[in-house]
Amino acid sequence: MLKVVAQIPKGSTLSYQEVARRAGSPRAYRAVGNIMNKNFNPRVPCHRVIRSNGEAGGYRDGTKKKIEILRKEGVAIRG
Repeated sequence: MLKVVAQIPKGSTLSYQEVARRAGSPRAYRAVGNIMNKNFNPRVPCHRVIRSNGEAGGYRDGTKKKIEILRKEGVAIRG
């Protein structure tokens, strides 16, 4: 799953569900969230993984920070 997320380009996002699907485990979208929450590797842009409904979802450093980073990258995101 980390490999999938590491390939998300700046200015783009994937849903937790899409990351799970691309990683070969389509029902493991909750696991994606748990893995992203524990990620401290700056090469894995976990802030680019969002909810399927277009909302930001959780983030280790807080949802406000996640939205701020995504907007700086040019992503239109709902809070």
